[in-house]
Amino acid sequence: MGREVETVSARESKGVEEAVRARYSQAAHETETCLCSPVDYDPKFLEAIPKEVIERDYGCGDPSGAAMPGDTVVDLGSGSGKTCFILAQRVGREGRVIGVDFNDEMLELARRYQPEVARRLGYSNVEFRKTRIQDLRLDYELLDRYLAEHPVRASGNLLELEAYADALRRTSPTIPDGSVDLVVSNCVLNLVRDEDKGRLIQELYRVLRVGGRIAISDIVSDEDVPLRLKDDGELWSGCVSGAFREDLFLKAFEDAGFYGIRLDRWESKPYRTVEGIEFRSVTVTARKGKQGPCFERNQAVIYKGPWKKVFDDDGHALERGRRMAVCDKTFILYSRPPYKDDLILIPPLVSVPVDEARAFDCHGPALRSPRETKGANYRATDEAGSTCCGPDGCS
Repeated sequence: MGREVETVSARESKGVEEAVRARYSQAAHETETCLCSPVDYDPKFLEAIPKEVIERDYGCGDPSGAAMPGDTVVDLGSGSGKTCFILAQRVGREGRVIGVDFNDEMLELARRYQPEVARRLGYSNVEFRKTRIQDLRLDYELLDRYLAEHPVRASGNLLELEAYADALRRTSPTIPDGSVDLVVSNCVLNLVRDEDKGRLIQELYRVLRVGGRIAISDIVSDEDVPLRLKDDGELWSGCVSGAFREDLFLKAFEDAGFYGIRLDRWESKPYRTVEGIEFRSVTVTARKGKQGPCFERNQAVIYKGPWKKVFDDDGHALERGRRMAVCDKTFILYSRPPYKDDLILIPPLVSVPVDEARAFDCHGPALRSPRETKGANYRATDEAGSTCCGPDGCS
């Protein structure tokens, strides 16, 4: 019975993947209106993009706004290349954009117009690579070349193929570890099989540099999706039944080690409703880099509010209006988005050199005494009247 269930499950997964491949191959040639959710893009970025690329684009959001000049960006499931060509303009001449997709027809479409977009922009900073977004190490074009010369005719050949693929992952990764500043995706994560979704999120984390970011637009559900809907290839390839449940979507990034996770966009009107389950477009942003040693440098932060008490991704409790003790690593994180606008940062009066700092006591008092920050021997007193203000101003 167990072998039968396993076989059926494998067949259903293969059916879902084939449905996705076939539908998007067709969509590369003919516009498929049911594969997208209306998105308002900045018209100035569309002027350099050929009409066919725009017509064959299928997405549910615009994550490109997270890009900054000079960034190296990876676009997961780049399709016709529209998001990549928008990103090319946002990152500028000094930036770099890598679109990855597994569909040959979509890759051909994007590459066909790549020189034309470069001509219109006056520079070329986009390339497209063939790989699966849950396995960003394996270059499938190199694997295809190997297969053309070494076809699989027996089980021994299959073992050789797997060994070659592992070697490619090690020596020629499509996207190396810690090599990009930003990963974006537009309605693609839901197309990956459930059993591969955890690996996919880990891949995003792997390829980012410390301090790197993600901006992911996707479809999520408000309830669990029953198996009978998950087994429907039409619903799956239509970005519906493979959706993450909305709360588990954010938790997946938390579990992978991201911090500062934010639901930047939550579409009030569902993209689809099936059997009472609502599927809607969201955009999530998050960052990499909260790991590392904790040093005591007598720093404090004050949470401005409006909540009485909040917790960050490492479990630090921040009470409104109170000086909270934090380590140097956390102090630095709080000085950057998405935290900095909500906090008052209080450095020590006399800086503690990093090489002289002791380990931060994570189990010590949560509150920071002002005397710790100012110094136990701080005894300054202003001169009387030196800062008094009157009708003629301050003296």
